[in-house]
Amino acid sequence: MDKSEKIAFILSGMLLVLFFGGIMYAAVFEDIDVPTCITNMEPFESDTLFQTGPDSYELQLLARMWAFQPSEVRLPVGSTVDLYVTSQDIIHGFKIEGKNVNLMAVPGAINYMRVTFDEPGEYFFACHEFCGAAHHTMAGRIIIESEMTEGP
Repeated sequence: MDKSEKIAFILSGMLLVLFFGGIMYAAVFEDIDVPTCITNMEPFESDTLFQTGPDSYELQLLARMWAFQPSEVRLPVGSTVDLYVTSQDIIHGFKIEGKNVNLMAVPGAINYMRVTFDEPGEYFFACHEFCGAAHHTMAGRIIIESEMTEGP
């Protein structure tokens, strides 16, 4: 083995250890969740939002050409949302601006992530996977209110 090949192997191994260490650090010390694919649940055909506890909700979000259902969600500050995303037609993306949420909406599959909204305001979400001619219209928002005027 040539000296330059040995150096390349050593550098590759060091980078592999560095990247793996970075992932482990993020998962353990920064408490960054990894999106999960749910395999023991049938894909849903309609959107649903319901309260599961005092400050916890479950949102089943449905992606279809060229819209998300629901396109607007209102929740109180401090809400923790169990987010389930699926698609009715083709592959879509789902990203919440300002949050560490980036999921794929795949037909026949459900992707899951938990997100907490500690600050009031509007959190926009959009499809980040090109899905056709009206892809640019596929967006919505989650409105976090400091005082809820009506139920979610």
